[in-house]
Amino acid sequence: MHNYVARQPIFDKHNMVIGYELLYRSGTNNNYSTCNSDRATSELINNSLLVIGFNTLTLGKKAFINFTKNLLEQDLPTLLPPHLTVIEVLEDVEPDEHLIDSCKRLKKLGYSIALDDFVYHEKFKELIKLADIIKIDFLNTSVLDRSGVLKQIGNNKIKFLAEKVETKEDYLQALKMGYSYFQGYYFSKPTIMSGKDIPTNKLSHFKILQEVRQPSFSYEHVENMIKQDLSLSYKLLKYINSAAFGLKTKVNSLRQALTLLGKSGIIKWLFLVALKGLGEDKPNELFVTAICRGTLCELLAIKIGLSERGSDLFLLGTFSLIDAFLDKPMDEILTELSIPQDIKAALLGEPSMIRDIFSAAILYEQGNWEELSLVVSKLKLDVEEIPKIYLESLKLSSQILAD
Repeated sequence: MHNYVARQPIFDKHNMVIGYELLYRSGTNNNYSTCNSDRATSELINNSLLVIGFNTLTLGKKAFINFTKNLLEQDLPTLLPPHLTVIEVLEDVEPDEHLIDSCKRLKKLGYSIALDDFVYHEKFKELIKLADIIKIDFLNTSVLDRSGVLKQIGNNKIKFLAEKVETKEDYLQALKMGYSYFQGYYFSKPTIMSGKDIPTNKLSHFKILQEVRQPSFSYEHVENMIKQDLSLSYKLLKYINSAAFGLKTKVNSLRQALTLLGKSGIIKWLFLVALKGLGEDKPNELFVTAICRGTLCELLAIKIGLSERGSDLFLLGTFSLIDAFLDKPMDEILTELSIPQDIKAALLGEPSMIRDIFSAAILYEQGNWEELSLVVSKLKLDVEEIPKIYLESLKLSSQILAD
């Protein structure tokens, strides 16, 4: 049995990530029976969270996890650390005496309680008293319902979370209504107005990146270009000496660092630096998502025998959010930068094996397991390998982000 685990960020009013909801499924079966839900949650905890660790999967933030009535009454959440766990009570549970007692017991142990896909009803009164967070589905509710529930409950101690927020408009509406938390991929969408150019002080990163991609590439020339930027020199030495490489001896020279990285490694590092610089006025999660996506694309490429294209697929994954960094249409940005033609084509949606790798990464992020299975079969990958590759991408990404 293969277990899918993905994560979706949850933000506060300042666009800071306060936690991740864990999206998961046991197998690819579409049957959402209680038995399957129980098993999926149990396997998530036993096989994924306890083995991988919260810090890798949620970067030290809180994990929002769905629990069935049965698992709550069995006290399964007590396997997890209270300060890092938000228990989501599903919308279809019957709030009987047993469930209320279970939630009271977990609350006393320090766990936070969230009511998922909440629609107000008198029978939920006792649960509301225990709730720390109430989640409202913005995709399947009217504007009146979204604002009405805040007035109905009127409890200042409860934080309201708008979920399935996919546009900036929905985010701003929820903010105005008084919601405290926001969940969805609105942060990764560009706000296309006038857009912005690459700042002059960041252009050097892209110039060096283009230089490295030239057939006449030489370590000496690239070293001389990097030497002109003291900050860039420092970042290179810090990167090569980070835990991601695990070198026994400290590297002190730029030439040695460049040689150890190799051409593809230099491209990857330069793009990381450039992307981080462009995202200074954006939510940090945008950078986190870009790195995780790029790493997943790279690992998928390696898995299907395209190791020589690994760095290009990393660029594809990370570059897929460049429109959100610059608030400009993707096609405009691609005319300004020198990257492989098939990567440009994939970013613009043209069908290819490279585009399929990218699609697999996106579908996994979104927890779209059914479509993922179709794409993975086109890549001739064993579907059971994908969750392992995803978790490995999180480990590698967390090492990069830590440095």
